[in-house]
Amino acid sequence: PHPLRVFQTITMRGICLVIAVFTCAVSQDAEEPVSYTCTDGYEFDPVHQLCKDINECFIVADACKGGMKCINHYGGYLCLPQNAQIIVTNGDESETPAEPNPPPRTQPHHRVVPGGARPARCMPGFSLDEQNLCRDRDECATSHYCMHTCVNTPGSYYCECNAGYQLANNSHNCMDVDECETSNACEHQCFNLMGSYICQCDQGYELASDSVTCIDIDECAFSRYMCQYLCINSPGGYSCTCPEGYQLQGTRMCQDVNECETGHNCAEDQTCWNYYGGFRCYPRNPCQEPYVRTSESRCVCSSPSVCRGMPQSIVYKYMNIYSDRTVPAEIFQIQATTIYPNTQNTFRIKSGNDGGDFFLRRVSNVSAMLVLTKSLSGPLELILDLEMITYHTMMNYRSSSILRLTIVVGPYAF
Repeated sequence: PHPLRVFQTITMRGICLVIAVFTCAVSQDAEEPVSYTCTDGYEFDPVHQLCKDINECFIVADACKGGMKCINHYGGYLCLPQNAQIIVTNGDESETPAEPNPPPRTQPHHRVVPGGARPARCMPGFSLDEQNLCRDRDECATSHYCMHTCVNTPGSYYCECNAGYQLANNSHNCMDVDECETSNACEHQCFNLMGSYICQCDQGYELASDSVTCIDIDECAFSRYMCQYLCINSPGGYSCTCPEGYQLQGTRMCQDVNECETGHNCAEDQTCWNYYGGFRCYPRNPCQEPYVRTSESRCVCSSPSVCRGMPQSIVYKYMNIYSDRTVPAEIFQIQATTIYPNTQNTFRIKSGNDGGDFFLRRVSNVSAMLVLTKSLSGPLELILDLEMITYHTMMNYRSSSILRLTIVVGPYAF
């Protein structure tokens, strides 16, 4: 037989005493040694034969972070703001503020007393119910110090943080998680936010529906006016190109290349004439019998008798226009170079206007304006003979001259 030990816990205004009653039984064997085990947060006092609370605030260096103050608690400690005040209830109606670091207290235990009586006090985290039974106290429903979420457990509780946060060292506060540094899922740029993050794409890209990957923006699909000629999409951008005979001006406009200045293959007896998108070679001397060349572009009849009924002179001119030009449009003016008294001039398109694309409008007695009446698409070359007929009223004499106008319509509208 072994000695029977009966423990009884008596609480006197906040002071817990453990009384051990030893009942001796007759035994011829030596008494076995007694060992005591305390729960977490307590240590055994061999002198007083008690489990005493450990003051973590005293023995743990820098137990609380961020300017919080340490409050010792039965079996643990709390980290609270500096202005927090804790009220300790000793089981009666008197309440006193808790000291910042209360002295170690003995640990209450559930002990069985003779006759099956229930303990008068419960372990920390429990409280007596109406039936004098120890029930778990829901700290989360009364008072807790969790920044986000409190989770109750039997005899205690713990804190959890919302998504995007992590629990601080004091087990109560929540700190933002910098997802851009830990698990950056953004394809291009990541910007951390409190409790979350956002992704941003580089120029020329946009966020996909998953909000993390970036897809290329097809700028060429926005508008046909992105480039004057041709838009080429590329990852993160686009570029404009120009057709042959043109060069890029700036980022989107096309400018005609003057091949007559940069290089051409015209013969020595030919002259190079540039037009929109290309060039042409024309004879330096366009005059044909019976006309002779008197200037760079003027041919005059050498014999009046031979040229009877023919124009006295033919002037050669060249011009170019854009393709699909808006109409009506005034494109060329013809003017008499010599004005004689007692003369009357009329103007007409003698040849080259079979399609009715032009109209010659008389402006004055000495000039007329060529009007484009139909939009023309290039590349196209037209040769118009614009005739000025002069009537000499005093001499009852009539003469004429021709302006032979070569019109080149470019392949593009620029």
